[in-house]
Amino acid sequence: MAAPTREEVETSLALARPELQKHGGDVELLGVNDKGVVLVRLTGACQGCKAAGATLHNVIEKTLKARLPGVTSVQAVM
Repeated sequence: MAAPTREEVETSLALARPELQKHGGDVELLGVNDKGVVLVRLTGACQGCKAAGATLHNVIEKTLKARLPGVTSVQAVM
């Protein structure tokens, strides 16, 4: 399965953003590699939050994987 394009990931991230923004946070797409690994940076209130790991997996990764089968994982870069 081919890795998604940056544009496809950006479009799907837009669906996850409202949940993050409700709590004063956001997500920045840093890149997508050819193995389907999406690199993001959590910003705002999400940066350094104890629940950031859960947000990364339960909101961002879940949204991306549901819409883009080529996504294998989502990793946060500090």
